Amino acid sequence: MNITATPHVHMPVATAWRAGQQDKAETDTDSHPLGKPLGLNEEEQAKVEKLKSRDREVRAHEQAHLAAAGGLAMSGATYSYERGPDGVQYATGGEVKIDTSPGSTPEETLRRASIIRAAAMAPAEPSSQDRSVAASASKMEAKARAELATQDNEKVQSAGNPATRAYSPLARFEPGQQLSIRA
Repeated sequence: MNITATPHVHMPVATAWRAGQQDKAETDTDSHPLGKPLGLNEEEQAKVEKLKSRDREVRAHEQAHLAAAGGLAMSGATYSYERGPDGVQYATGGEVKIDTSPGSTPEETLRRASIIRAAAMAPAEPSSQDRSVAASASKMEAKARAELATQDNEKVQSAGNPATRAYSPLARFEPGQQLSIRA
C-alpha cells in the first residue's frame, strides 16, 4: 500500500467538491455512468439540446391528449426514445390510446365523439394523425345526430301529431269528412 501525503487546505465542502469535479473533468477520461464520455463537443451539445426540446414538446403533447380524454383514455402515454450523445434517453414520439368506439345509444355516441374530438385536438399543435382522429369523431357525431333525428321523426309519426305532418290544405280534415265549398 502506497500512501502519499498532501498538504491540508481548508475549503468549504461544496467548493472542494466542485473544484475536484472540475479537475477530474479536465484530466479524467473516464466514462459517464451510462457509457458515454463526460465531455461533449459543440455538435453533440447542440444535439442534446435539440433532443431535450423535442422531449418536452412530445411529453406536453401527449399529456394534453390524456387530460382531455378523461375516461376514454385506455392507458397512459407511451413514448419512443432516442439515446442522446450524453447517454440519456429522450422521448421523440408518443401516443395515447383512446377508446373510439361508439356508445350504446346515439346520445352516448354524441358525448363520446365530442370527447374524442376534444382529446385529438387538445395539443397546441395537433399532428396529422390527431386531425384524422378528430375528423372520424366528427363523422361519428354526424351519424349519431342523424340517428337521433330519425328516432324523433318516428316518434312524431307514431304519435300522429297533425301539426308536424307535411302541409296540405286538406290536412286538417279527416278521411270520410265532407267538404263544402262555396263560391
